[in-house]
Amino acid sequence: MRYVCQICGYVYDDAKEATPFDALPDDWKCPLCGASKSDFKPEQPAEPKPAAAAKPSPAEVDADLRQLSAGQLSALCSNLARGCEKQYKAEEAGLFRQLAAYFSSITPAVEDATVESVAALLQQDADAYAGLRATADAAGDRGAARVCVWGEKVTRMLSSLVSRYLSEGEAMLANTSVWICTVCGFVYVGDEPPALCPVCKVPAWKFEKIEGRAER
Repeated sequence: MRYVCQICGYVYDDAKEATPFDALPDDWKCPLCGASKSDFKPEQPAEPKPAAAAKPSPAEVDADLRQLSAGQLSALCSNLARGCEKQYKAEEAGLFRQLAAYFSSITPAVEDATVESVAALLQQDADAYAGLRATADAAGDRGAARVCVWGEKVTRMLSSLVSRYLSEGEAMLANTSVWICTVCGFVYVGDEPPALCPVCKVPAWKFEKIEGRAER
């Protein structure tokens, strides 16, 4: 049996490993991205891609965009900025960052935010990516499909880290560092960033260390 990390794609093959996957301890982590054992799923056979559907008209796209909140628009522009960075389009990336900062500045504060509510929202977002990816594939939109791939992996990693935090508390962050990929937003907990981002494959120097939290 082969088990696949839902975040970085690492494959644990029982036929090639000394220990069967089911026999690994519950606190075992993905050797590539640090995801939890629970983030691995049995490998499934590839499904045939659906036939391409007609692309939505500009009017339909605009109607969808108008329904987004300021916070959602901020996140969208921030992701577009990272995409431009990946393509070495510095000017466009800067403009999207300006838009992201503006929408962030007018986003109302969430008064009742808790770690538990964040965990629930992340799981909800992660589960929604299957439908989004199917829509992108049906429309033949390779760019949107790639956004879905990156977005799902980053969201699942965040969900995994928040779940670990709920279980381990501040001990999870003791004597270690938190790193974020400046291109795709992947978050990694460890002494040093990974040599390559497990999601977008950029080198370690593209990671930034998150400062400002209390050291334990």
